[in-house]
Amino acid sequence: MSARVSRRRFLKTAAAATAVGPTILTALPKARAAANERLTIGMIGVGTMGPGHVGRFLGYGDVQIIAVSDVVAERREHSRKNIEDHYAKQSGQGTYRGCSVHNDFRELLALDGLDAVVIATPDHWHVPNAILAARAGKDIYCEKPLTLTIGEGRHLVDEVRKHNVVFQTGSQQRSEFGHLFEQAVNLVRNGKIGRVKTVRVGVGASPVPCDLPEEQVPEGTDWDLWLGQAPWRGYNEILCPKGVHQHFPAFRNYREYAGGGLADMGAHHFDIAQWALDMDDSGPVKIEPPAEGDSGLKFTYASGVEMFHGGPSGCTFEGELGTIYVDRGKLESTPESIVKTPLEENAPRVTHSTDHGRNWLDAIKSRQKPICDVEVGHRSASICHLANLGYQLRRTLTWDPAAERFAGDDEANALLNREARSPWKV
Repeated sequence: MSARVSRRRFLKTAAAATAVGPTILTALPKARAAANERLTIGMIGVGTMGPGHVGRFLGYGDVQIIAVSDVVAERREHSRKNIEDHYAKQSGQGTYRGCSVHNDFRELLALDGLDAVVIATPDHWHVPNAILAARAGKDIYCEKPLTLTIGEGRHLVDEVRKHNVVFQTGSQQRSEFGHLFEQAVNLVRNGKIGRVKTVRVGVGASPVPCDLPEEQVPEGTDWDLWLGQAPWRGYNEILCPKGVHQHFPAFRNYREYAGGGLADMGAHHFDIAQWALDMDDSGPVKIEPPAEGDSGLKFTYASGVEMFHGGPSGCTFEGELGTIYVDRGKLESTPESIVKTPLEENAPRVTHSTDHGRNWLDAIKSRQKPICDVEVGHRSASICHLANLGYQLRRTLTWDPAAERFAGDDEANALLNREARSPWKV
């Protein structure tokens, strides 16, 4: 089992990556993998979600992980050891050396023979990671929420299309969890609750500005690189835990790095709402926040459907003929017969996927869009950003989902993008 990267080649390409800097990587010739060819993958970010992805992709026989990148030395070495131990055991040779480790993900992107990357960095890093990967000609699997702002999401979609890479967003409720979400979507789309009147999505609150005190940067942690495009501030373990850890860091609570609990699970559940409403390439036209509080915001779609932030975890679809409630491990309806009665054999159905990672790998080989393409991820993340902007501004906003602009509102439009800290404007 070859890593397809010699030591001499690695040193040459790593040096080149360091020299070119982050803003001038351009598309490389893309070698399209044959149906039976092993795909080589690099892992960018191996904090909490990353190791899970390592385990997932080690389980695919047509994949070889050849590189790992993380800003914390202990994490990348921990993942390298797990990867090489797995391949040593699989080959029966006792030892295996073929997974390179990198502090800077640009070195990983410059490796010869790398087909694709899996991105599991903090939210504020997703788009810079993914744009530079697209420019390097790598197919991409990127964790949700896909973006930090609506503007950078559109930029990402444009770059992915320009460089013709296959992109899967990690909103895996479309593929997994017993296909309960897929069943709910098919029932809603086939009119089993009649015309949809309201949707309720129960997820967390908006983020707040970061006010954490500065602490000593641990040895082996590249804090400047962790910050990336975000404004400079001192290190705090709440944002970037020391070493190898087993919990989800609380950077998600802070506006500089993420969209709060609203975007964290909202990127899953608003995604299902968008799917059921057949809005994968669009969105609402009005956002109405409550005068106070962290729930109750209302979206209105051009169809008249109203969607509320708040309620039980998951998605509740309320129609003229009944209600469907879906969450992980739960699919219920009123009347009960809605979910108990199978769909007609010839009823239209959404794309069926049994494994989110496998769906992406198959799409790489076929060069087709996977079930949660970059446009889908961008639009679902945009719902979360629109809600956060509504709570931040506390007034009604009129949104044009085609132009992706607020109507006659310069203050709101100014918040669609953020200035990236040098040199991370991509």
